[in-house]
Amino acid sequence: MDRVILHSDMNNCYASIELLHHPKLRGHPIAVGGDPEARHGIVLAKDQIAKKAGVKTGMALWQARQVCPEIIFVPPHMDLYLRFSKLAREIYADYTDQQEPFGLDECWLDVTHSGSYKGDGMTIAKEISSRIKYELGVTVSIGVSWNKIFAKLGSDYKKPDAITAITKDNFHQIAWPLPVGDLLYVGRATQKKLNLYGIRTIGQLAQTDPELLHRWLGKMGLVLHMFANGEDQTPVAVEDYHAPIKSIGNSTTTPRDLVSDTDVKIIVYALAESVSARLRENNFKCRVVEISVRDSDLYSFTRQHKMSAPTDLTTEIAENAMKLFHDNYRWRKPIRSVGVRACDLVEADCPVQLDLFIDENKRERLHKMDMTVDVIRRRFGYESIQRGLMYQDRLLSKLNAKDDHTVHPRGYFADGNQTGVDLLKVSG
Repeated sequence: MDRVILHSDMNNCYASIELLHHPKLRGHPIAVGGDPEARHGIVLAKDQIAKKAGVKTGMALWQARQVCPEIIFVPPHMDLYLRFSKLAREIYADYTDQQEPFGLDECWLDVTHSGSYKGDGMTIAKEISSRIKYELGVTVSIGVSWNKIFAKLGSDYKKPDAITAITKDNFHQIAWPLPVGDLLYVGRATQKKLNLYGIRTIGQLAQTDPELLHRWLGKMGLVLHMFANGEDQTPVAVEDYHAPIKSIGNSTTTPRDLVSDTDVKIIVYALAESVSARLRENNFKCRVVEISVRDSDLYSFTRQHKMSAPTDLTTEIAENAMKLFHDNYRWRKPIRSVGVRACDLVEADCPVQLDLFIDENKRERLHKMDMTVDVIRRRFGYESIQRGLMYQDRLLSKLNAKDDHTVHPRGYFADGNQTGVDLLKVSG
């Protein structure tokens, strides 16, 4: 029995959500990006009007302004996009517990065993599309296939608000004529290399000797050959407590060079407050804390620590970050930049094994304190309540890192996704 896999992709996700909340911007070219006044940042998303004008994701804001002078830039609101991602996954859950996020706005669904009571793949796709539009106010494009790679290719095939089925009967006609760069994980560099060997379409890739692909691209050549032939057997992960993103982090170039442990501690706590607040707002906890440091000679390092229990507590994140700093930096030069990141995210209500050596009562008190600080700052502003530590240096304590955060989506090969490449044998 063939699997029935859907890939649902919210159309122009960030821009669509912004237009939903700012209807007066409809009819104008908009892009979600950084701070145009500070003259930095890139285009994270754009609406259809900006896209037709030549604006592309990843463009610098000034470049987008050049190709589309009337463009309107909107700052990103990641918490809002995360909320929509969760709402979409709640709709998907009505059809299957096998749903695997691929970033905030995309998700694979295995509906193989839903057919007996929900209908076939196209029927389910149409119902999901209708519900997303009616309940969330945005549109999705959905691909329907027997494997994850062609399902994603189907969701990309026709946009916006479309459904495309790529089947064993039609994939030679639909998938194979497409540019090889349309295949998942054929990036610009790989596409350029394949083009040099005369491989310009997915069909040409599929019909190339795998031994040659292995020679040119290593193991990834075998993976791409398998993808192009629709042979990917990777399962859609069963719904679990993993977040749809890999990490939430903040980094900052400090207003002055840091010259002491106290300086670093002030910045680390400011960043940890930001990261932990984002975790709580979006109902996540982290199992890994990461710190990155760059000194005045631009030497940099990144270190991680896995914790015994998931956390969203400012104190635990900051203390683990400071331990990483003390274990790895010897003060040869002043420090110019520090970053703190929460990684390996899980849903906040995920079950955990209790640890006899962890004081859960103390953790609960710290959690209530953090939540209280969140409420006070939402009502009265960031500087309305501060840790005593921050008063040791008023310049450093002015940092409000919460407004400059980064979110990293999950990738296809996350969580040990196996492509089956090790099952392929190359002669010679």
